[in-house]
Amino acid sequence: MFGKKKNATIDVMRPLESGQSLIDLKNLSKVYKTDAGEFPALQGIDLKIDAGEFVSVIGKSGSGKTTLINMLTGIDRPTGGEIMISGVSIGDLSEGEMARWRGLNMGVVFQFFQLLPTLTILQNVMLPMDFCDMYSPNERRQRALHLLDLVGIEEHAHKIPSRLSGGQQQRAAIARALANDPPIIATDEPTGNLDSKTANQIFDLFQQLVNDGKTILMVTHDDDLAERASRTVIISDGEIVNEYLAKAMPTLSHEVLLKATRQLDVQRYAPGEVIIQQGTPADRFYIITKGQAKVYLDRPSARPVFVDRLVSGQYFGEIGLFQGGTRQAQVRSSVEDPVDVISLDKQAFDNLLNESEEMREEIERSVAVRSSNLAAAAGL
Repeated sequence: MFGKKKNATIDVMRPLESGQSLIDLKNLSKVYKTDAGEFPALQGIDLKIDAGEFVSVIGKSGSGKTTLINMLTGIDRPTGGEIMISGVSIGDLSEGEMARWRGLNMGVVFQFFQLLPTLTILQNVMLPMDFCDMYSPNERRQRALHLLDLVGIEEHAHKIPSRLSGGQQQRAAIARALANDPPIIATDEPTGNLDSKTANQIFDLFQQLVNDGKTILMVTHDDDLAERASRTVIISDGEIVNEYLAKAMPTLSHEVLLKATRQLDVQRYAPGEVIIQQGTPADRFYIITKGQAKVYLDRPSARPVFVDRLVSGQYFGEIGLFQGGTRQAQVRSSVEDPVDVISLDKQAFDNLLNESEEMREEIERSVAVRSSNLAAAAGL
């Protein structure tokens, strides 16, 4: 519909290599100097985000959510670590290079819209195209009108921002973020000042953008909206909570989950390797993060019986920890591929369950169901 971008040389994102993440944060840190001393806003952040993901970022006020978005968009610079986006280390760019790179590759939607008050909505949307010299002058106007139609406010194109409602201004800000057709949209509390109906409409618009191939990072305080994203990242005290642990134990507080994250062991098992052996002491709780594992019941003088297949996100090892302290079955990785797991020792696992009666009851239900399945298999 519109002509090719102008001056789009090395500024435009490079094609991803096979297996490469679109965004890769390595040991990222940010320390602010205050009158009271140094304040670590982010500490040792490791995070990978693939192209086409819809990622919500949640955490309490002051946890580091906005700082993380500011690092990713180049609005602020990290104290340490590396930010790789499509193979480019954006920390190595000068301020001028960063501004142009961001204008071409990153659409930013702010909580308070940040529309220029003396320009019309149409002019606000055209501004990023003017700044990056994208499209011809006539195409800029046509594209801006097209984007305003996409977000449902084309009839307000010639109004100044103060003539629009909060929801309409947010839609205009989204249209502006899309002006240069960036592959990534970063949003900081995009629904924080909107009523629930308008917030849902904005979320649906983001979902459509993801369906069209965009990658979206959305900082939000709204847990219900966050759960509708394809993936949720939890930040607590400047650190990322392990997302698999958070999914397995959703009733625990962010603080408790962060403490447990620091106690996790990460392990990889080769294809077909035994992870836990039936009859041995039960000393750890496991969650699969990649690959598959299979559960077998060993029987005297007979071949093991296949009981269940476990996939990424599922946990195991809880039966032995609850019942007598010995393993009731064998679990080994699939013969096709290795399996990655995280694990907690028995003391850390018990401490977690002591933090939430609801979580303890959920684990007990799992123990009952899986014990029943093992008993049925033993009766074959």
